[in-house]
Formats: sequence, structure tokens, C-alpha cells
Amino acid sequence: MQELLLNGAVLHLSRTNAPEGRPTLVFLHDSLGSTELWRDFPAALAEATNCGSLVYDRQGYGKSSPFTSRSRPVTYLEQEADVLEQVLAACHITEAVLFGHSDGGSIVLLAAAKYPARVQGVVTEGAHIFVEDVTLAGIRTAVEAYQTTNLPSRLQKYHGDKTDALFQAWTETWLRDEYRTWNIEAFLRRITCPVLVIQGEQDEYGTLAQVEGIVQQVAGEAHQLLLPGIGHTPHREAREAVLAQTAAFLNQVLVP
Repeated sequence: MQELLLNGAVLHLSRTNAPEGRPTLVFLHDSLGSTELWRDFPAALAEATNCGSLVYDRQGYGKSSPFTSRSRPVTYLEQEADVLEQVLAACHITEAVLFGHSDGGSIVLLAAAKYPARVQGVVTEGAHIFVEDVTLAGIRTAVEAYQTTNLPSRLQKYHGDKTDALFQAWTETWLRDEYRTWNIEAFLRRITCPVLVIQGEQDEYGTLAQVEGIVQQVAGEAHQLLLPGIGHTPHREAREAVLAQTAAFLNQVLVP
């Protein structure tokens, strides 16, 4: 495990070097996620594709520094794409494949659009490009669970005393009236690298309209992997299928 000082915050990260001529797989966690919650999936995918790997806790999550403010602007995911570019530059990663889950999926799409020179491919899981009613309903359900179940203590295992702040930052931002019109579709046409869009057909936070929107609007080659009976976290709920299909996709599109 390593630490990176960036913009006054310490980011916790885990990294393996890429073999010569191969890119680094960079993993962006979801709105309640962390490096630890990826478990062994990044290492397994890196091995299956002969790539390096980089996983980091965004500021406010895991073992990274806490938020400087609980209030997020509507454009916070766009800002996280800028931070991702800074992380890649600080780690001297010039060839990256970005794998993002949920919020992380939105971030990697934005990064691929804004910084195409570094990005050789994108994989998203449960990514959002606009806000849906089902998304807001899922977040309201999570708020109820946070108030009535052991969800806080389960999250504290990974986030410690940052747990309340990160949960409130996620839920309060998405449930604000002004966030209802958030939309990143205008960025998609700027994505020219190959893209794999993964989604569980029972995703409690988004419909297949998210998948269709990404596949139809990116400028580069796009594929989709839809998983029947699977919810919002395919890499855990259908680990072997996601691992095999993602590795096959990357091994096909990446230059040897």
C-alpha cells in the first residue's frame, strides 16, 4: 500500500507495475466504496490481461484524507475526473484502462472524454449518465437502511470516522432538487477508445437506458454485458462472468 499527496490530501492507493508494452488497469470505486471493497478483483483482472493495476481511495473514503467539506457541487463527478488525471500523471501512467463502478463508472467516462491521450479503454459497471427516478428511489431506500439497520457499522469497517460524512455527501447531493438535471451525455461523443458497459438487469440504481445511452453515443467501439438476475455490483454478484468477459474484451481490443 502506498500514499499519494495531492491537492493537500493524502490518497491511499495500491499499485502493481505494468509489464512492458501493457497498460495499467485503474479502478474507481462507487459512492460507498473503497480500495478494500474491491477485494481481489483488480489483481485477478490484471493477471488475466497481463496488465498493471492501480486502485485508490478517493478523498473522503477508505484510508484517504477526509472531505474538506460535506457540500458537493453538482459537477463533483467531473471534478473527480480531473483528480483522476492528476493521479495518473503523478504515478507516471501514460497508458491506462479505466474500470469504474457506479459513481466510479461516471468518473471514468468523463476522464476518457476529457483526457483521451492517456486512456486506451474503459469498462463501466452500473454507471450513470443522467438521473432516473429509480436511482433516487434506490438512494432513499439506502437512507432508510442507514437509519434502521447495521449499515453504518458495516461501512465503518472500511471508512472509520469518515462514514457519516461520505454517506451524507452521497445521498444529500443526489437528492437535491438541482441535481435532478445532472447529465453528462454531451461528453460521450468525445470518447474514442473501446468501451465495455456492464450492468445487472436487476440494478436497483439504474435502468438499461443508461447502458443504451452510453453504447449509442460514444464515438469509439462499444459493447455491452447485461447480466440477468444481477443487481448494482456485478463484479461481486457475478464475479467469474464479469472477470472472464472483461478479460476477453480487453485482450481483444488492447494492442499486444
